[in-house]
Amino acid sequence: MEITRPAVAGTLESSDCQVMIEEGDGKVEFSLESSVINQYGNQIRKVALETLNNLGVNNAKVTMIDKGALDCTIKARIEALLAVQIVCPI
Repeated sequence: MEITRPAVAGTLESSDCQVMIEEGDGKVEFSLESSVINQYGNQIRKVALETLNNLGVNNAKVTMIDKGALDCTIKARIEALLAVQIVCPI
């Protein structure tokens, strides 16, 4: 899937995450800021990158600010970002 426009999904509330996506430089670049990075950083990265891969994203800059979101919330936020690309193509 090609990223045609920047998008943001989620909030900075507790148990949520805010995810931003924009066009990349030929690969997926993932940046994470999290209040629980020491405990769950590897799992958060794994879920986010697997979700992007499963949805066919291979060229994007993704920034996530996590406030303790569950895996299902992370997946939902990423799916919402990509829905904008499908529903509102340029």
